[in-house]
Amino acid sequence: MADKIKAKEVLFNPLSKNNPVVVQILGICSVLAVTAKLEPSIVMGVSVIAVLAFANVIISLLRNTIPTNIRIIVQLVVVAGLVVIVDQVLKAYAYDASKQLSVFIGLIITNCILMGRLEAFAMANKPWPSFLDGVGNGIGYAVILVIVGFFRELLGSGTLLGYQVIPQSFYNAGYVNNGLMILPPMALILVACIIWVQRSYNKDLQED
Repeated sequence: MADKIKAKEVLFNPLSKNNPVVVQILGICSVLAVTAKLEPSIVMGVSVIAVLAFANVIISLLRNTIPTNIRIIVQLVVVAGLVVIVDQVLKAYAYDASKQLSVFIGLIITNCILMGRLEAFAMANKPWPSFLDGVGNGIGYAVILVIVGFFRELLGSGTLLGYQVIPQSFYNAGYVNNGLMILPPMALILVACIIWVQRSYNKDLQED
């Protein structure tokens, strides 16, 4: 029973109480860079989930054989290998999204969230909890990307996933897309709004 409770905490805590983006303030650079549209936000989020989950499992399996003085190098090599696989899969099956994301898929290698979870969790825990930790933190990261990407595309371009959402009649009546929404600073402002809402409802996260 205790193991089930711990597994549940490992999986669900990163979604709210210990979210890697809005609580730990990690991975902010990619949140600013890839969320102008919803599609690349989703693709980036799923890519990070996959890389983080499997990197955690691999490092956990190797944790007792990795020399301490080269553990960071080993972690980077594992992540880099998984990122290359993800990049090739995207080029084969989601080329347009891969082209939009460009170098940002490669930069998953340097994402602070991945290195932090590998070092803090996978190196000290068994494969199954490590897998859950990777999935939980990956989803926590992806959720923020999707929320920010949703509002930036909707309000900045009037579309979602490339499809027109705001009726043409609105534009005929004088509605104008908010051009500021497609600029990177707006991603930071939206993240700040999410942080504010989260802390308003979760008193444990409020600072004195």
